[in-house]
Amino acid sequence: MMDLGNKIRKLRVEQNRKLSDIAAVCGFSNSLLSKIENGKTIPPISTLIKIADALGTKISLLLDDQQITGTIHTTKETSLSGFVKTDKGYSFYAYAVERADKLMQPFLFVSRKEENDQRNVFSHNGEEFIFVLEGEMRYRVGDIEYTLRPGDSLYFDSVEKHTLVPLTNEVKYVAVFTQTRSEPQGDN
Repeated sequence: MMDLGNKIRKLRVEQNRKLSDIAAVCGFSNSLLSKIENGKTIPPISTLIKIADALGTKISLLLDDQQITGTIHTTKETSLSGFVKTDKGYSFYAYAVERADKLMQPFLFVSRKEENDQRNVFSHNGEEFIFVLEGEMRYRVGDIEYTLRPGDSLYFDSVEKHTLVPLTNEVKYVAVFTQTRSEPQGDN
């Protein structure tokens, strides 16, 4: 994850696209994309999905460029040591990022009450499945708010605006995203 910004910049440059081109497609400022490319901010997953879509790739390729096929085994120790802390009040671990051509991307999320910014609203292409492991949270999808406890789940179109508020000090949940493919929007 340390070279995430470099990977994004490399893909953008290989496609002969300007920073402003990608930022415009994603719907955010040149400054934000510049901060991401320079490693000054770790964006939320929804932002990474938008960048991957704009570059015509998958989020897993931004997170790990060692692509393999077949079964991916992840130990508990590996997932617990590989968390990435975002600037949006949560940490995540991306499972099976090295798996090539997958249809879904599973994540383990940890959101802490004292770090969560309730103004964070996410939206990205694809579908999303959430399953709560520990803790309790309110999760809003569109105009409907759900209270989720261990064992509860949601499945929704992730283009709908969604956000969460931890009700306990910490909430751990698994989220599985699908990412719709889009072609790079550069000059061909």
